Amino acid sequence: MTVNADPARTAAAPAASRPGLRPTAVLFDLDGTITHSGPAITRSIADALAAFGYAAQTPEQLLRFVGPPIRVGLQRFAGVSDADLEPVVAHYRAAYTERMLDVDLYPGVPELIAQLHGAGVPLAVATSKTQVMAEPILAHAGLTRYFTVICGATTDETRSAKADIVIDALTGLAAAGADISRAVMVGDRHHDVEGATEHGIPAILVRWGYGQPGEEDGAHAVVADAAELAALLGQPVPASR
Repeated sequence: MTVNADPARTAAAPAASRPGLRPTAVLFDLDGTITHSGPAITRSIADALAAFGYAAQTPEQLLRFVGPPIRVGLQRFAGVSDADLEPVVAHYRAAYTERMLDVDLYPGVPELIAQLHGAGVPLAVATSKTQVMAEPILAHAGLTRYFTVICGATTDETRSAKADIVIDALTGLAAAGADISRAVMVGDRHHDVEGATEHGIPAILVRWGYGQPGEEDGAHAVVADAAELAALLGQPVPASR
């Protein structure tokens, strides 16, 4: 399923230089976009690596694990062997499950989500976190009711690439009767940009998450805060709770 692409989208620009998108649907990433989950994820990664004798990583290095599928991150950034991979994943998930609800929400983002919902814009979550973890996190934050669909990776991560999750979200929205002709993806990492681009939808990269310089390449625009994101999505600045 492919929706209308933005033919001018090559390099990201500040939101102020971009016209409003007036989206018919919005997909949100979770980690680094809605939830400040980095500390819980990185502590759990550090625990798992230490338990299996892998070298300790700096706080900056550990942030690389926030965004990509966990198995990809463990092998790419920590050199976890094929033999150790599943036990390390299991250890990480057990440690993370104890911490995953103890996360902050980024300022203005919950309010903007509620505002978009109230304006009749269908919303979806498209995260590389497993769906069985994403759902209780959103429920604990009181945000579940705003989303038409919540899509995440399968537990075995046979379906975990961001492009797979994006198409799952688009398909779920369409099945619920949403107009996805001008759908937009909001995320903080290059995975979000690439996953959206593969399906021809513009991606907005948020600066408050875990992306590094250069990850905005290919994004429609970059936003610094929820107020800029609201303006780009055709919404007034959300009121704080």
